[in-house]
Amino acid sequence: MTDLQQALTVAVEAARTAGAIHLAHLGKAHQVRSKSTFSDLVTEVDALAEAAIRRVIADTFPEHAVLGEEEGLGGAADAWFRWIVDPLDGTVNYAHGFPVFCASVALEVGGERVVGAVFDPNRQELFTATRGGGAFLNGQSLRVSATPTLTTPALVSTGFPYDASGGRNLRLVERLLRLGVPVRRPGAAALDLCNVACGRMDAYWEIGLKPWDSAAGSLIVQEAGGTVTDAQGQPGPYGAMLIATNGHLHAELLALLHEAAPPAEEA
Repeated sequence: MTDLQQALTVAVEAARTAGAIHLAHLGKAHQVRSKSTFSDLVTEVDALAEAAIRRVIADTFPEHAVLGEEEGLGGAADAWFRWIVDPLDGTVNYAHGFPVFCASVALEVGGERVVGAVFDPNRQELFTATRGGGAFLNGQSLRVSATPTLTTPALVSTGFPYDASGGRNLRLVERLLRLGVPVRRPGAAALDLCNVACGRMDAYWEIGLKPWDSAAGSLIVQEAGGTVTDAQGQPGPYGAMLIATNGHLHAELLALLHEAAPPAEEA
């Protein structure tokens, strides 16, 4: 069994190394290309940061598998130890110089998320968690907010897929706005999750995330006392929709989600 503190040290080093690369290249001309759609961008910094993360992990855990956004899976698909990394979450923001982006590094052991580190180089904020060990921001313990209901009001964030399939999400946004609930769209899923963990946001949801978007941040939310489920309320961060809240208003947000969705989309 890998020691969780040793793994956390590696995750932190990897995330900080990627963050340093982000800042070193920020504001310079980038080789920008599109992936799935014209708005789904990737830069050379994504690749540089992921290569650096993989080197840091391999120096200590050469036998571990690594799943990254840019290079895919390195190692066995059924590996007991699997790192899940997003070298630059918020690439579109980064390419435009909008300062909301981060590096996200998580470790799964036997399919269970046990270590997470998210580093925001702009604010020099390091969010960390270990399974059963709590969540921290720059070494200080984190707790989710105590906001009891959406109409207290809560502050809620969301995101949208890069393709044109966001109609369901628009209906939910409209429903929340009609209730007077403030909704934000920062554009970096891992930071959205960390903002729930530290109480800056009371809830966050998004459709179509990938494991590297949510692996580390979702563990940080849970270790800070929050709740992470799919749209049916099943625990875990890898469903078609992820919903993360302070726990107090989770059932209320789930109910609104189902009210806003046509019957065919609730299944």
